[in-house]
Amino acid sequence: MSSLVAATSSSGGSSLLIFALPVLLIGWMFFTQRRRAKESQAMQAGLGIGDEITTTSGLLGRITALDDQVVTLEVSPGVGIRFNRRAIAGPAPTASGGPASSGSPTAPSEPESDAPSDPTRLSD
Repeated sequence: MSSLVAATSSSGGSSLLIFALPVLLIGWMFFTQRRRAKESQAMQAGLGIGDEITTTSGLLGRITALDDQVVTLEVSPGVGIRFNRRAIAGPAPTASGGPASSGSPTAPSEPESDAPSDPTRLSD
């Protein structure tokens, strides 16, 4: 009889665990989503004309016009693209921390010149 009591008390603890874990997981998901939403709203509120940003699709540009719903990005001199403001992922990455400036093997070994290259000339 004592084994029956022990079996029912251990199954009661495991059933509590089965119900508690999903509740904790859902609570954690709501908490992290709320935190991300607050961070996104703070980033959106801090945007200004002249800021360099990255869109969610990976496009880099500088803000030239800003509205409540729409942001206009200059992606090249004289080329403006309109995006929904929610499509802004964050500030653009800085070039100083990139791998090309750290002397990685992917960086070109010869200095680039301003003169146009001659496609008919063979490399030395």
